Amino acid sequence: MATLIGSSDPNLSISNVFPSQTPKALRPPSAFKSVKFHNCTLFDGYGSKIRRLGRRDHSSQSFIRRFCHRSVVSGPKLASLSSSSLNPIVASSSFDFDVVIVGAGIIGLTIARQFLLQSDLSVAVVDAAVPCSGASGAGQGYIWMIHKTPGSDIWELAMRSKQLWEILADSIQHQGMSPLEILGWRKTGSLLIGRTPEELNILKGRVQQLAEAGLEAEYLSGHALLSEEPALEVGKEGGAAFLPDDCQLDAYRTVSFIEEGNRHFASNGRYAEFYHDPATYLLRSGCNGEIQAIQTSKNTLYCRKAIVIAAGSWSGSLMQDLVRGSNVVLDVPVKPRKGHLLVVENSNMLQLNHGLMEVGYVDHQMVSQCYTNNASKFVDHDQTLSISMTATMDAMGNLVLGSSRQFAGFNTEVDDVIINQIWSRAGEFFPSIRELSLADFTKNRKVRVGLRPYMPDGKPIIDTVPGLPKVLIATGHEGGGLSMALGTAELVADMVLGNTLKVNNAPFSFQGRCCS
Repeated sequence: MATLIGSSDPNLSISNVFPSQTPKALRPPSAFKSVKFHNCTLFDGYGSKIRRLGRRDHSSQSFIRRFCHRSVVSGPKLASLSSSSLNPIVASSSFDFDVVIVGAGIIGLTIARQFLLQSDLSVAVVDAAVPCSGASGAGQGYIWMIHKTPGSDIWELAMRSKQLWEILADSIQHQGMSPLEILGWRKTGSLLIGRTPEELNILKGRVQQLAEAGLEAEYLSGHALLSEEPALEVGKEGGAAFLPDDCQLDAYRTVSFIEEGNRHFASNGRYAEFYHDPATYLLRSGCNGEIQAIQTSKNTLYCRKAIVIAAGSWSGSLMQDLVRGSNVVLDVPVKPRKGHLLVVENSNMLQLNHGLMEVGYVDHQMVSQCYTNNASKFVDHDQTLSISMTATMDAMGNLVLGSSRQFAGFNTEVDDVIINQIWSRAGEFFPSIRELSLADFTKNRKVRVGLRPYMPDGKPIIDTVPGLPKVLIATGHEGGGLSMALGTAELVADMVLGNTLKVNNAPFSFQGRCCS
């Protein structure tokens, strides 16, 4: 008998948990070229349509049996933990996997990829929306070490992850494909820019630290910096730390590549995606208390090996929902940190040779401000906002300017005041921007808004959840999700598989960081 964790409603009924028909708005996009079976999306090895199976179609059972099992779960099989009468809940379909991953951002998808490539385990990815709909799709794609500190808690993970990204780009190149076309991968190098004597001293010290850590690092004075970036203006006292080997990628191209690679394992029953299907509860065994499955809005996903929560900014609240009604008490202090990026398309106002970032980005110095939010028409006196200049050219040649940081809950509305501040801040570094009005670019500009998963101590959590030995969490990377994704994926898989860890996981543990 399995016990349902997470339900606080004793009157929960089949009608509001497992709708008989999935609304069109919740169905996966038709562009996925997928075949649907019991609210599950199945792909052949190339992401192409195999055939459409109706709910009563038994003609392809040999394929389906390798992938999942069909069952109607009723009676005492599932019951509400909070109900004194243990009211039964009937599930429309259930599936068996070795690993279930909640979250289809860059962290979740790369974890799935790692299990598929390095083991023979079957993997399911669950998401309340679709891939790249959170922080992953709203970033600038930094694979940079310039703003990271050697010897810090995240340094080893960041270095390992950068190495794995470089290996992936090289492997694509060796297969006769273009890493630029596939991943948006470019070795641009990065410049960390200062304009005051105090900032220059910081930069010189950072260059020394990076060089001692084995990286090719160089300090550029004002004249040398101008040679590298003619469009930049920092004055006679300006300078920069330069890492020529830093790279960047395009999040959407990269996620598409990873997702397509994962789908190659679907034809032999090792991979499935459950999009527009939010996770709701955990299921325990009534015999030994072990976690057996995760319940989504449409399906019961049994897992033999592990459940991995990689839901970004939503991971903390999701964990609370998943364990509600149990004796497990968790407080994962990850929270959303909203960010804006301004993308100016097809712009010839300036060209950049490298990725640029001002020193202020490194320590995220917070500037308390009261400002009017044009979208919601109110003045928030409690929000804290910081603006730091970042500037890159993306794989399509668009100018990407940032960036902002603020705590605004889960609000993802565009704030024009912040966009104007980003533009103004960039103008302090680039005369060609200063001479133009942002209003001139209304037709060829876009704004990206994302919610970075922020942890107060600046380190992600990558660990087994206390009291739930089968459940792991990987979240809290804030603005470093893309750059640390492959290292995180390797670490999670090694922890589950019992392999020797390539990275020390102690800095990322629950111990002393989360209440439980």
